[in-house]
Amino acid sequence: MQLGAFSVSLAVKDLAASRDFYAKLGFEPFAGDGEHYQILKNGDTVIGLFQGMFEDNILTFNPKWDASCNTLEGAPDVREIAASLRADGLELMQATLDGDAGPGSFVVMDPDGNPVLIDQHV
Repeated sequence: MQLGAFSVSLAVKDLAASRDFYAKLGFEPFAGDGEHYQILKNGDTVIGLFQGMFEDNILTFNPKWDASCNTLEGAPDVREIAASLRADGLELMQATLDGDAGPGSFVVMDPDGNPVLIDQHV
């Protein structure tokens, strides 16, 4: 199953301090408003910093995107991924899967309680 681009979404207390820290590790701003969240990139590695938006760190996959947010033609839609995971017995949480195509998302929890976000933007 192709899940698309992977990133770690970190719940941070101070966005500016976190951005400065990761800049020292070679990460550069890639997207985000810079006030509430910032997406940083170092090569193909992507980290999202989110202040006050959620409590836990999240493993994030973006179906239909590569690491540079380019659309992956022929990649499965988030709804197909959701159906496959449901068929495998996983419970979907916070699912927003309206319509037959386009943006949608859901969360599954791994056995240790780590949230895994499947978040399609296109």
